[in-house]
Amino acid sequence: MNETIIYSIVLLAALGLVLALILYLVAQKFKVEEDPRIDLVAEALPGANCGACGKAGCRDMAVQIVKDPAYTGCPVCNEENIARIAEILGRIPEKKEPSIAVVRCQGGKVNSPSRVGFEGLSSCSYASSVFPGEGGCPFGCLGLGDCVQACTFGALHINPETGLPEVDPEKCTACGACAKACPRGVIEIRKKREKTGRVFIGCVNQQKGPSAMKVCKVSCIGCGKCVQACPKKAITVANNLAYIDDTLCVACQLCVKVCPRNAIAVLPVEKLRPAAPKPAAPAPAEEPARQESGAQA
Repeated sequence: MNETIIYSIVLLAALGLVLALILYLVAQKFKVEEDPRIDLVAEALPGANCGACGKAGCRDMAVQIVKDPAYTGCPVCNEENIARIAEILGRIPEKKEPSIAVVRCQGGKVNSPSRVGFEGLSSCSYASSVFPGEGGCPFGCLGLGDCVQACTFGALHINPETGLPEVDPEKCTACGACAKACPRGVIEIRKKREKTGRVFIGCVNQQKGPSAMKVCKVSCIGCGKCVQACPKKAITVANNLAYIDDTLCVACQLCVKVCPRNAIAVLPVEKLRPAAPKPAAPAPAEEPARQESGAQA
């Protein structure tokens, strides 16, 4: 009886050793060695895990960057991130022109006053499916803040006076999460253009002129005057709506001057303000009359 137990123990031990050896050989056969640079690149990324790149997270993004030299990389990376990654991988840092989210709607409470109120789920996605908008525009911003919730960088807020989202240029990383969250397609990623100003059509209304004018004071009516004024042929009109090609626009702002509806926006706002007139030079002080001295004859 005792011998049977001993044999069973020995047999189980031998079987365990054989199975362990098999597992070891299989592990060695299919072992995947990971590039140590992946961890370094992951640390150099912003670490927001925002999903703007389409990957599961920043580490998954790092794997792709290390694997594919032609991969342009994270849309959220700034110049410092790009330089660090290039140094780790021994590549030449790519030049990236800063971009930013812009809100292509100027309606809101000011230019598209409420005609009816909305009572329901506070969600743009829901409201867009059942409601044209309090001002009547079926294309404009609904102002319920889906874009604000989608932004992981805190770069968006709803202006209580206008009812429209505003972008903080210091916080926006141009990840595009807000643009994806907007059911009306009101938000677009464009070049930042801090020096010249961002020029874009602040309207997405595709209704014909008379209908668009009824729902918004600054709606585009597709008149084409901006097209004729643009020296770079950067503006086209389709579906009753003008559009400025960001790759061709040089921000000369000639289109802004001819638009009869003020539908073209320029940001930063300071770019729209006329230069302050130079103060007039003070008039030279009159010299006091000289008194002649001496006895009169």
